Amino acid sequence: MRLPALRAGWLTQTFVHWPYPPETVQALLPEGLAVDVREGAAWVGLTPFVMAEVRPPGVPAWLPGVPTFAETNLRTYVRHRNGRDGLWFLSLEVACPLMTAARAVGAPYNPGTLSVSTGGDTVSYAGSRWGGGPSYRLIVRPGDSIEPTERDVWLTSRWRAYTRQLGMLWETPVEHEPWPLADATVDVLEETLTTAAGLPAPLTEPVVHYSSGVRHVRLGPSLPSAPRPRPA
Repeated sequence: MRLPALRAGWLTQTFVHWPYPPETVQALLPEGLAVDVREGAAWVGLTPFVMAEVRPPGVPAWLPGVPTFAETNLRTYVRHRNGRDGLWFLSLEVACPLMTAARAVGAPYNPGTLSVSTGGDTVSYAGSRWGGGPSYRLIVRPGDSIEPTERDVWLTSRWRAYTRQLGMLWETPVEHEPWPLADATVDVLEETLTTAAGLPAPLTEPVVHYSSGVRHVRLGPSLPSAPRPRPA
């Protein structure tokens, strides 16, 4: 990425992943995207975190007024018809209304009241949309750090996100250092985001990871996705 559009940190992040039948998730995707399948399933992740020190390139993180706020994504994993993998967001909950400007390229941001807090050996997340609608409450207990397996990396690391607007698929690239991952157990999980997105009950209990976060996130500009290269 030669020049990012934004820099940020993604901190205090939990990954809650459920497996679903691929055809169930495929029905929620736009034309041009296919579910990325692992272990015979499509995976949907609920990922609450703190979006920290959001700023344009060249602006120092310590500058007063650089925003930090809570965000929660409901996402799945896809492949573009050009073969490139990435994320598709089923919903984006955010405590900073300015982020809804990304709706211009189809990002499904919903402003709301969100919180992230730590106490003792637990991390708590909660959120609800303004005006009512879906909400969530999650309390996790982070465990020991782990050496990520191939599946752990597959579930947590993607380097582009897709959106759809004006009849086109758009691609937003992202770069950051590897996630430091830990095991985690769920004490409380109450959410209606999956139901609001059109999903039934998942196939099994979730796979859960926790990360203290990554501080050097570079988000590129959103551009129309390139088609599959033609054979030479």
